[in-house]
Amino acid sequence: GRLSFGEMPEDMKSLQAASTVGQGALMRRYSECFEEHGIHVAQILLTQEDLTAPSRFQNFKNTIRTLFKWSVVPIVNENDAVAVEEIRMGDNDPLSAFTASGAGADLLIMLTDVDGLHTGDPKEEESAEPIRTVEKITPEIEKLTEKSSESKFGGMYTKVQAAKIATDEGIPVVVADAEESNVLKKILAGEEIGTLFLAQK
Repeated sequence: GRLSFGEMPEDMKSLQAASTVGQGALMRRYSECFEEHGIHVAQILLTQEDLTAPSRFQNFKNTIRTLFKWSVVPIVNENDAVAVEEIRMGDNDPLSAFTASGAGADLLIMLTDVDGLHTGDPKEEESAEPIRTVEKITPEIEKLTEKSSESKFGGMYTKVQAAKIATDEGIPVVVADAEESNVLKKILAGEEIGTLFLAQK
């Protein structure tokens, strides 16, 4: 990282402090990239309390929807500097679902390193087949992801849990391979890529 630690610190105070160091450089890079297209960006840092306390979530909704009215793109992340282990989300998948809900999104797209949900773990089972559409996230669907590689954070398990949050709020979800050429354009064009989780209301 920017502080050139020999190894990543493990205590919470150091981890929280380290999380703040790269924020300025990261946002500067986002700003530079978007400014090439004439678009401004804003930073929103959230904790789980911001998303679960009704009044705070309403404040978040008001902020993000106002930014969209101003044609400003919000860059949303967890506020690691103040989130303690007991209440931190620890993963951006559920954060993306809550953000989509707060923004009133028409669609949530999560990009990963596999082509959506499969009948097994495609990294370990050659016979695993892609599931193109999930009408409802049932216990059977959730069970498919429980033993997948990297299942705790960032794997398919957390993506399916995030999809459950979003679809229950009426937002369809697509999980697809980030390495697919022009993946976002293809998804928005309605091509059958990855897995589509249908909205439940």
